[in-house]
Amino acid sequence: MSADLQTLATVSRLVPRPIRPDVAGSRDTLIGYLDAVRQGLLMIDASGAVIVASASARQLLSDLNVTPRENAPALPLLRALRGDTPQARRAVMTTLRHTLDRRQPGVFEVRCADHTVQAELHPVAGSNWVVTLEDVSSRKATEARADAMARLDPLTGLPNRLLLRERLAAALARLARTGEACALLLIDLDRFKPVNDTLGHPIGDALLEKVADRLRSTIRPTDTVARIGGDEFVILQAGIRDAAGTQALARRIVDLIGRTYMVEGHLLTIGASVGVALAPADGTDADRLLKNADLALYRAKLDGRGTYRFFEPEMDARMQARRKLELDMRQALARREFQLHYQPQLQLQSGTLIGCEALIRWRHPDRGLVSPLDFIPLAEEIGLIVPIGEWVIRQACRDAMTWPAHMSVAVNVSPAQFKSDRLVETIISALASSGLPARRLEVEITEGVLLQENEKTLQTLHRLRELGVRVSMDDFGTGYASLSYLRSFPFDKIKIDRSFVKDLATKPDGEAIIRAIAGLGKSLGMTTVAEGVETPEQMQRIRLEGCTDVQGYFISRPVPTEDLLPIFAAYPQV
Repeated sequence: MSADLQTLATVSRLVPRPIRPDVAGSRDTLIGYLDAVRQGLLMIDASGAVIVASASARQLLSDLNVTPRENAPALPLLRALRGDTPQARRAVMTTLRHTLDRRQPGVFEVRCADHTVQAELHPVAGSNWVVTLEDVSSRKATEARADAMARLDPLTGLPNRLLLRERLAAALARLARTGEACALLLIDLDRFKPVNDTLGHPIGDALLEKVADRLRSTIRPTDTVARIGGDEFVILQAGIRDAAGTQALARRIVDLIGRTYMVEGHLLTIGASVGVALAPADGTDADRLLKNADLALYRAKLDGRGTYRFFEPEMDARMQARRKLELDMRQALARREFQLHYQPQLQLQSGTLIGCEALIRWRHPDRGLVSPLDFIPLAEEIGLIVPIGEWVIRQACRDAMTWPAHMSVAVNVSPAQFKSDRLVETIISALASSGLPARRLEVEITEGVLLQENEKTLQTLHRLRELGVRVSMDDFGTGYASLSYLRSFPFDKIKIDRSFVKDLATKPDGEAIIRAIAGLGKSLGMTTVAEGVETPEQMQRIRLEGCTDVQGYFISRPVPTEDLLPIFAAYPQV
C-alpha cells in the first residue's frame, strides 16, 4: 500500500463519521474539507505522532510560536500549550496526564501571549486521538465584560451587592491573614421617597447619580462604595487603624449628602442616616457585619435620622426582643389577647357621664399586661395597626350597645388607618353589625393624621361627618398647626392634652393656655375636654377656665366594659 493510501486509511479511522468513497478518493480532498473547518484540528495516531494538522490549527499554533510538523511527536506540542502562569501550567499537565492515562475526553483552556486557546482531546478507535483547538479570546473578552457589568449598578456605575460581597470577602481574608481591620458603613437616604413620588423617577434617578458622585469623593482608592438597593449605599473602608477615621468618614457623609442638590432645575434637599460596624470587633464574617451595620442604621433612624451610629452589642438584644414582640403581636389578634378598657368622660355642667374613650390593652400569656406605649408604635411601624384598629372599632361599637343610650364611645384612629382606604367602610360595617347609631361613635385623630395627604384626609373626615359620626382632635396644643386645622374642618370636640392639666400647679401659663383653648372651642361651637384630671384641685380649676368636659383618674381609671356599670350608677342619669 502506498504512503498516501496508508495515511488516508489512518485518517479515516480518526474521523468520527465514515468517509463516503467518492469523498475519500484522495488525501488532499479530505484535508481540503478539514481546512474549511473554523476550529483547528490535529489528528494523532497510535504512536503519538501528528499525522494531520488543519490550516486553522497550523495558523493558531504559529501565532503561539509553535509549529506542528507531520509525523512529529504530539506530546511536546500539547505540552507547549501550558499557559503563562504556574497555576495554568499545572492545570494543563494534570488534564493531559488524566486524559492520556485513562483514554478519556479532556478539555483545558490556556492563555498564551494575547490568545486564549481551548483544546479538546478525544480518544478514537485504535489508540488514536483527535485534538480540536479554538481561539476563544473574543468570547472570553465578551464574557469578562459581561461579568464586570454584572458586578456594577447600571444607574450609578458603582459596584453592586455582588462585587461588594467579593471585596468584603477579600478584606476579611486580609483581616484573618494580616490583622488588617476594616469598617462597613451602611447608608440610607432620608426623605428620598417624596422626591420620587412628587417629581417622578427620572428626577429621583438623577439625584441618585449625584449622591453616588458625592460618595465617591469621600473615599480613598483602597475603599469601595457600592449601591445595594433603591436608596441604600455601602462603603467598605479598608485598612483602618482605629474608629476615629471611620467616625470622621461617617460625619463627612452625613454632612455632604445633606447639602442641597440642583437636579434639572429643582433644588432638592435630602439627608443620610449611617450605621457603622467594625471588623473584627463587630464580626469577622460578611453576614454578621452587614447585620450589625443594619442594626446601627436602625438606631440612627430612631434617633431622628440625619446622623450616624456605631453598632453596640445591646442593639442586637433590643432587636431580638423587638422581633419577638412583633411575632407575638401578630398572633395576639388570632388568640384574642387584646382587650378594650374604657375611661369615662364627665360633662361638667350636668355632672353626668356622657361617654367613654376606648383604650386598648394587651394581656400576653407570658408577658402579662403589655403597655400600649410598648406595642402601639411598633404596630404602626409594621402596618399591624390597621387590622388592630379595625378590631378596636368593631369591638367598641359592640360594647357601647350595652351602655345607656345617651352614652358615646370614642376610638383613636392612627394615620396608617387613614392611608388604608378602608376606614370609612370599616366604620359603616361596624355600625351596621352592632346596631350602634352613628351619633354615638366618636373618632379621635391627632395632628399626625392631618399632616399626610391633607385633601384626601379631609375628604375622609367629611364622609364620616356625613354618616353622623362625630370627630374630635386629640392632644390639642402639642402640635404646631392645630389652629389652621380647626379652620379647615369643623371638629365636634377638642381634647386638651394632659400635659397642660398636669402643669396647672407648677406653671402659671398652664391656666392661660387652657382658658384660651376653652374660649376658642366655645366660639367655634366645639366641646372642650380636659384630659388627665387626677385631683379635686385640678377639677375645680378646669371648671373655672371654662372647659365643658373632663376625663382622668379623678373620674375613673380605664376599666373593662364589665366594670363600667357600677361607675355609671354612681353618677346622675340623663
